[in-house]
Amino acid sequence: MKEGNLEAPKRAPIDWKNPEYYDQQSLEKEMERVFDACHGCRRCVSLCDSFPTLFDLIDESDTFEVDGVDKGDYIKVVDECFLCDLCAETKCPYLPPHEWAIDFPHLMLRAKAIKHESKKSRWRDKVLTSTDATLGTASSPGIAPIVNKALDSKTIRKVLDKSVGIHPEAPVPKFARPTKTTSNSNVEREDTQDQLKVAIFATCYDKNTESSLIEDLMAILNHNAIHSKIIWDANCCGMPKLELGDLKQVERAKNANLPHLIEAVDEGYQIVSAIPSCVLMFKQELPLMFPEQQDLTKIKENFFDPFEYLMLLVKKEKINLEFKHSLGKVSYHAACHQRVQNVGAKTREFLCLIPGSEVDMIERCSGHDGTYAVRSESYEKAMKIARPVQRQVSEQNADYVGSDCPMAGRLITHNLDTVEESVHPLTMVRHAYGI
Repeated sequence: MKEGNLEAPKRAPIDWKNPEYYDQQSLEKEMERVFDACHGCRRCVSLCDSFPTLFDLIDESDTFEVDGVDKGDYIKVVDECFLCDLCAETKCPYLPPHEWAIDFPHLMLRAKAIKHESKKSRWRDKVLTSTDATLGTASSPGIAPIVNKALDSKTIRKVLDKSVGIHPEAPVPKFARPTKTTSNSNVEREDTQDQLKVAIFATCYDKNTESSLIEDLMAILNHNAIHSKIIWDANCCGMPKLELGDLKQVERAKNANLPHLIEAVDEGYQIVSAIPSCVLMFKQELPLMFPEQQDLTKIKENFFDPFEYLMLLVKKEKINLEFKHSLGKVSYHAACHQRVQNVGAKTREFLCLIPGSEVDMIERCSGHDGTYAVRSESYEKAMKIARPVQRQVSEQNADYVGSDCPMAGRLITHNLDTVEESVHPLTMVRHAYGI
C-alpha cells in the first residue's frame, strides 16, 4: 500500500439495507476510526462546521485525542454535516482506493439514518424536507400570494422562529407555479434535429419557486433547434430526505420517478435538470444506494447538468455560438453539488465562450444547503460559511453575480449592499443569446 495516489476516488455502494448499517455500536466504532484520521489531517477544517465541531471536541477533551470525546457528542458533528460531499471529492486523501477507505459524508449519512430510524428527527425537519407537499401547497394558485405576503411580514417571521424554528432573517424563495406558456413550451418544432432530444426534469424546487429556470433552459434548447420536453410529473429527487436520513422515503421518491425517466431515455431523450442537487442524486447517490438496479445505471448515463450537456454540444460543433450580448464581468459561484459531479467547470467554460465576458469563479461553499441556512439554530453558521464568498463577490464588483444553485445564489447576495440579486447562469446565457 502507498500513501496517496493520482487515482480517481471510488465511492463504495451504500449498504443501507444491511441490518448492521443501523447498529449504533458498530457506527460509533467506525466514527471513532474516521474521526481519529480526520484529527491527524485537519485539511477539511474550512469546509463546514462539522470539522471545527469535531476538532473542538477533541482539543477540549482530557486526552486531546478522539478517545477523550464522549460518544454522545458525536451527533453534534453529524448535525453540522449537510452532505455537500466536498470533503470526500475535493479534499480527502483517504477515500477508496486508499487502504483506509474513509468516506466522511456517507458515514454521516449512516448516522443520520440511524437518528431518523430512532425517531429523533424534528417535526419541522420532516415538514421542510417533504418538498413535494410543502412547496406544492405553498405555490398553489390563491395560496401562493398569501404565503409570499406572510413571509414578508417581520411579525409572522418572528412567530415562525419561535414556534417552528425558521430563522426570521433567512432568505426564502417566492412561491409561484409555472406559467401557461412554460407548460405549453414542449410543443414539437419542425426544425429540430432528430438526434438531439432533451427531457427537462422539472424538480420540486424550480416548478414551485423558480419556474423561470425551466423557461430559460427551454428557450436555450429551442434556440439551438433541440427537440425538448418537460417531465412535469416527476417527484422530488429525494435529496432533502437523504439529508434527513430518511432513506426509505428516498426509495419511494426513486420508485415514483423511475418510470418517467426510463420512458424518456427509451424514447431517445437525454435528461437535464437545472438544480445541481437533483443531477447529483441520479448521477451518484441513487446509483450507490441501489447498485443492482440497471434502470438507474441507464438513467445515470443519460442524466446531465445543463452546462455539461451544452459543452458536449460545443465539442460536437452542434450548438449556436453566435451571441448578441456580452455579459461583461461575471462573479460565478460554483455550486458544491455541481463540483462533486467531477465533470469539470462546465458552466465557466460555456460562459467564457460569450465574447466580451470575463468569468471569475468562486469555489467555496455558500453555506446554504437545503434547509441549513433556513433553520434558526444554523442560520448564523450558514452566514459565517457564506461570508468569504460574499467578500469575494464584493471585491470583484461584477456586472452579474450568480450560482448554478439558486438557493446558494440567494444566500450569497443576502444582505449584500453591492448586489441586488443573484442571476442564474442559464438566465445569463439566455440574455447573451438575446432570446
